[in-house]
Amino acid sequence: MTTPLFAQSSSTQNQSSVLPLYEQDYVSWLETTAHLLREGKLNELDLAHLAEELEDMGKREKRSVESNLEVILMHLLKYQYQPELRSNSWRFTILEHRDRLEKLFRDSPSLKPFFESVFEACYTRARKKAAVETGLSLELFPSSSPFTLDETLNPDFLPES
Repeated sequence: MTTPLFAQSSSTQNQSSVLPLYEQDYVSWLETTAHLLREGKLNELDLAHLAEELEDMGKREKRSVESNLEVILMHLLKYQYQPELRSNSWRFTILEHRDRLEKLFRDSPSLKPFFESVFEACYTRARKKAAVETGLSLELFPSSSPFTLDETLNPDFLPES
């Protein structure tokens, strides 16, 4: 049994209107869409919203690459410029976010070129965040990344002071 792609909604007591299921109940829309796809009922799909969701999924994956990369770079900077404060927590954070990127690249190899294309922009944001978090002057940190792409992803790499 499938849920219709349009559901009755009462916005007021006396007035009801038909809203797309997508706008009414997102999870139900996802389940219905998956069912329709499995059943091959392509003519019943809400194609506009399905295309929008697929595009959004790709954007979320890219944002995840950027977010994880910024965390790694910020912690590598902290590790390099505050050697007296190095901790297992920092090493864990670096390792955890490297693992997350490795999994993203394993599941979606096409994200690796995206990683390379946003590396410097992510470094710029990580540099600012490192300055704020450490209280150190922004000018203390190099304007371009002192870490290579390979070093950033290498689970054994930690910078020296």
